[in-house]
Amino acid sequence: MTANDAGLATSGASAVPVGKTPAADPPVNKTAPVADATTIVDGAAAPPRLSHPLGPVTPGEITRSAALIRTCWPEGSVCQFRAITLYEPAKAELIPYLAAERAGESVPAIDRRVFVVYYVGPLDALHEAVVNLTTSAVERNVRLGDFNHPSANGEEILAVERAALAHPDVQAEIAKLQLPEGTQIVIDPWIYGSDGVKDGEFYDDKRVMQCFMYMRDPQNSSEPDSCHYSFPLPISPVIDPATMELVRIDILPTGHDETVKPLAPWKPVAANEYIPEAQALRTDLKPLHVDQPEGASFTVDSFSDLGRLIKWQKWDFKVGFNQREGMVLYDVHYDNKPLFYRVSLSDMSIPYADPRAPFHRKAAFDLGDAGAGIMANNLQLGCDCLGSIYYISGVLSDAEGKAMDMPNVICVHEQDAGILWKHTNYRTSRAVVVRNRELVVQTILTVSNYEYILAFVFNTAGDFTYEARATGILSTQPVDLELSQVPHPFGTVVHPGVLAVYHQHLFSLRIDPMVAGHGNTIMYDEAEAIPRDPKLNPFGVGYMVRKTEIDTSGGYDLEPARNRVFKIINPAVHNTVNGAAVGYKVMAPPMQPILADVDSFHNKRAEFGDHSIYVTRYAGDELYSGGLYTNQSRGGTGVRSWADRKESLKGGDPVLWIQFGINHIPRVEDFPVMPAEVLRVMLRPVNFFDKNPAIDVAPSTQGVNCSVALNGSVESELGGLNLGAESKKAGDCCGASNNP
Repeated sequence: MTANDAGLATSGASAVPVGKTPAADPPVNKTAPVADATTIVDGAAAPPRLSHPLGPVTPGEITRSAALIRTCWPEGSVCQFRAITLYEPAKAELIPYLAAERAGESVPAIDRRVFVVYYVGPLDALHEAVVNLTTSAVERNVRLGDFNHPSANGEEILAVERAALAHPDVQAEIAKLQLPEGTQIVIDPWIYGSDGVKDGEFYDDKRVMQCFMYMRDPQNSSEPDSCHYSFPLPISPVIDPATMELVRIDILPTGHDETVKPLAPWKPVAANEYIPEAQALRTDLKPLHVDQPEGASFTVDSFSDLGRLIKWQKWDFKVGFNQREGMVLYDVHYDNKPLFYRVSLSDMSIPYADPRAPFHRKAAFDLGDAGAGIMANNLQLGCDCLGSIYYISGVLSDAEGKAMDMPNVICVHEQDAGILWKHTNYRTSRAVVVRNRELVVQTILTVSNYEYILAFVFNTAGDFTYEARATGILSTQPVDLELSQVPHPFGTVVHPGVLAVYHQHLFSLRIDPMVAGHGNTIMYDEAEAIPRDPKLNPFGVGYMVRKTEIDTSGGYDLEPARNRVFKIINPAVHNTVNGAAVGYKVMAPPMQPILADVDSFHNKRAEFGDHSIYVTRYAGDELYSGGLYTNQSRGGTGVRSWADRKESLKGGDPVLWIQFGINHIPRVEDFPVMPAEVLRVMLRPVNFFDKNPAIDVAPSTQGVNCSVALNGSVESELGGLNLGAESKKAGDCCGASNNP
């Protein structure tokens, strides 16, 4: 969270202020008492030691924040914390701070604040608060209204699994399947979603979880890593996570329509495992080592206890980490030139296409419903990242308000990405080749069945890229065994009796730019054919570029047929060569907008899913394009709503939201585990430099790279063509050629 420059953030939902009163009866229109501002925590009233205003919260700050929240309630009140995270200072405060820091000058004092989401008493009394650690004050503390639910936590998910499986009514339904003796049931609890349906006393304003049931291979039920998604079951309990009570049991449709059939004995099918010990592994794939004999080319320093400052090939930027977004980049510069104030993956939605109950509610918001930080993997050397690796660890909060270590959640490394630029002078046969060295800052999320490999990628030509790789295992559901080879209207049969439903992966990248300084403008170019003209265009081949400035907040599309290219420009700074405003352009893959109709809750909730580009006027508390609380949300609190304010961007401070994604029509080849689908969004300089910024990168030479020719001398094969700036033979370092 960040502070709004006009004041402290609000949730955008109905909220009732509360004070130091019993949790069961929070009063209206009262704030935290002034006395709380001087509450002594851990025997001392002194503020915490100085830290950077953008540094992630430390273990001590987590426990102090929780302690200050507890002072707002009677002794013995039980608080369960869902988030204790940095409340970023207002941009108006941070801009002069960062400028002074870069100039090596004395920095202004900025209060340290923390944003807290918690329950007090029953798990239906959700609150959010802002704690000022500098003054030891709870500055804001409100109870949230309907349809505001926090992300799930790991302890709760495991408890829901146990509660569902232990319930006698669930066991009675399982018994109807007549599963083999010793079968191990596995449950995936999902955020319930929204449909607005009221069924008797139940309404989906109540926070519940939909549990999808599977089983391990009954022939190998003791294997904990068995791919249970190969054995989906047609029983789906709904559990209240506040009470762990069973709300109802849904029986799933398993045919081609909405018909629900009586449960029948399970029909055996073969397993489909992904673990290596279940495969006949290839033996002819030889090692490929990433070797940096002189070490890595980047440096890492601490700008706070847990924040890291990375410098590499003229780039420098700060890396933070939080529960919701995971990695966050701040204060990104190239060659001391400002580019981006703040960059993060803002949101993600995965709406499914099966219209039948209960699947019609299936729509994951993996950042808002779970959290990129809390789902981040402990990355392993030599597996997740290759070469010379620097690891960044994080700290998050648990339900008791204690610090929870998150080791190795980010890895930093270099990689070779092919050729960056090359030219051969055919007259002299001299080729100059420069390799594309990249710096990768990567994290990997496991969200139940799916993995997302997310990375910020930098190169020596000033390009800045966000990469998302989707892998892991499809979320499956049962289909009648006899329909396995009959085309299904809502998905692909990937294994006998196993249906993988069509679904979209929609990502939203938030860019708060400062290209060549603040005061940026968003615009787009379109290529347009020139009408035939006997003088200007007699042969009908000419075209020109039309430029359009975006002066009002709104949603926009890429329009590939018009080659529409969006740009961030600084109208106050001009290129020294051609006088154009300096800028960066957006190179994003085309994305099919969300297919759920405009009146559906899928569409209302995934406010970012209908346009590839949104542009809004900066507001400090508007960080998440799907809204702050996505769990069973109703919409109206995300980027579409903000853009619909139609605010003027003239002389303003625009924020660029870039949406990208895939419509995943599953293949049999995506099962039992999916080869990664790769998506890249690049921001590339346009008239920002006075020449190719990678012109000063040393050319690629055999003397440095030590490659090996497997078919003899390269020069003899190519008739003496000099491949590089130096004349080297293939075998003159790192040993001789394999074919002497």
